[in-house]
Amino acid sequence: MAALQNPVLEVRVETICERGCRLVWDAIERLDRGEQLSETADLSASERAWVLAELKSVMAVYGGHCRVD
Repeated sequence: MAALQNPVLEVRVETICERGCRLVWDAIERLDRGEQLSETADLSASERAWVLAELKSVMAVYGGHCRVD
């Protein structure tokens, strides 16, 4: 999926990530369940899968946990 490299999809990922760690994990869980986000409602299934994979990749550095503020 990395070959997709669609600037529109990259902006969607950035928009979701700007919401903060906990909300990104929530978005990942929702997308995993097949739910829609406002940022993904108009995307095809393959585009949503790409966004989900990118979010998981970005969040992998956190090891499944958010830093306590």
